[in-house]
Amino acid sequence: MDGNIAAKTAAKHDHGGNAHAFHAHGQHHGHADHNAGRHSMQADKRVNLALQGGGAHGAFTWGVLDRLLEDERIGFEGISATSAGAMNAAVLAYGLAVGGRDGAKKALASFWRRVSHAAAFGPLQPTPLDRVFGNRSLESSPAFVLFDLMTRLFSPYQFNPLNFNPLRQVLEQTVDFEAIRRVECPVKLFLSATNVRSGKVRVFDNTDLTVDAVLASGCLPFMFQAVEIDGECYWDGGYMGNPAIFPLIYNCESADVLIVHINPLERKELPRHATEIMNRINEISFNSSLMREMRAISFVTRLIDENEGLGNQLRRMMVHSIAADDVMGKLGVASKLNADWEFITWLKDTGRERADAWLTQNFDRLGRESTVDICARYL
Repeated sequence: MDGNIAAKTAAKHDHGGNAHAFHAHGQHHGHADHNAGRHSMQADKRVNLALQGGGAHGAFTWGVLDRLLEDERIGFEGISATSAGAMNAAVLAYGLAVGGRDGAKKALASFWRRVSHAAAFGPLQPTPLDRVFGNRSLESSPAFVLFDLMTRLFSPYQFNPLNFNPLRQVLEQTVDFEAIRRVECPVKLFLSATNVRSGKVRVFDNTDLTVDAVLASGCLPFMFQAVEIDGECYWDGGYMGNPAIFPLIYNCESADVLIVHINPLERKELPRHATEIMNRINEISFNSSLMREMRAISFVTRLIDENEGLGNQLRRMMVHSIAADDVMGKLGVASKLNADWEFITWLKDTGRERADAWLTQNFDRLGRESTVDICARYL
């Protein structure tokens, strides 16, 4: 198989996990197109973005987006995102809506600066020794050890009864969500959260996007109380889609999906310490929904390859990936809570470097073929 991916797959797992047909043209049956008439970014080629979550590691995605925004040959149609990816996506969309590419770059920089500033007044800081030796983790920080123990023994309803979340203020200071809800917003957003009671995924689009929706997408249940929206409670969307691909397939015309990975798909060494084991469990569970979607897409690609007549019914899609598994794999789980500015900017610079290399190697292939071998990468 040549690695090209079917954009409209023969089956997908919807909110209840049932299979439904993907058709080559038009929206999924019963799903209204709330984004009709939305203006697009001007560019030679448009892609859809799929942004993973991963706490402070989301600064890597900031770097990727920062570099992509500088290349006016490439634009974004839709963005599906989860957790930290959802925050990047909301800030990016707001910046584009009010200030174009430069506005998006400034908004992202402002958001991450505020995140780091808020963390600077908290107890989770690298120790002086960690700073000297360049240790990115917080595992030797007494405050982190205490915090980690507390989250294992108590729920956020007990240790944080007032439900304080510093990210709420950061988002409210950075993003005017009304600008995203307007028809003129240049990108379509699809942010995933997990319904606590039903276990189904809810996808928030531009029309119902609020600060609560973004916080719901990034609500880790051991750290924050569930976010209530319209009488339903939500946890981190990573449990059901990190990120979800199907909203881009249903609602976007572009056949290219660029996945920005934060969580390593593969680790060569066996985790042995308790924190390493828990981290790997989280990585596997947060990647599992993406792997399932890729398996379904691969299946339909094979159908198209083997049956020429299906090309009129099913659409082929091109899948791309920007990752730094060699870097992320060396970072401990505690580093996801490290919002130290030096660490944040280091991750951003890494993201810019990887995005720059990807553009150099793969831009000409956009719209023509996948740059990822789905079988080798995901199956």
